[in-house]
Amino acid sequence: MKCPYCHHDETQVIDTRISEEGDSIRRRRRCSSCDKRFTTYERIELAMPVIVKKNGSRSEYESSKLRASLMLALRKRPVSAEAVDTAIQHIEEKLLASGEREIISGHLGELVMRELKRLDKIAYIRFASVYKSFEDVSEFVEAIQEVKKNSRA
Repeated sequence: MKCPYCHHDETQVIDTRISEEGDSIRRRRRCSSCDKRFTTYERIELAMPVIVKKNGSRSEYESSKLRASLMLALRKRPVSAEAVDTAIQHIEEKLLASGEREIISGHLGELVMRELKRLDKIAYIRFASVYKSFEDVSEFVEAIQEVKKNSRA
């Protein structure tokens, strides 16, 4: 680790502690050249998979895009911000658990639809109508019947 003051390459770890949350390690270091002390943190870096779109192009996963899609489907629906955060967390956990470096956008869409179906049936129908490119009313009716059938089960 380089010293931030003199840029010397050799530093010594004086103290190591785990953060209160348990998600990082705090290290106190001392430069062997200028004798100054500084703190570094180690955190786990989890890489989300790259999203492969229908046309074959690839883009980085962006949580903000996922949130925007959910919020659009949930517009004017009685769903709390906490519930949306939990849904996003579930989707991201599934993406990470897959262990894949690339994920097809269709798979991400299916994960979103699963969470929306759990959160709000109307939002699910809204999202499905765009995601599945409904062409006529019969496709809406089929989706609504599916939701009704699953609600009774």
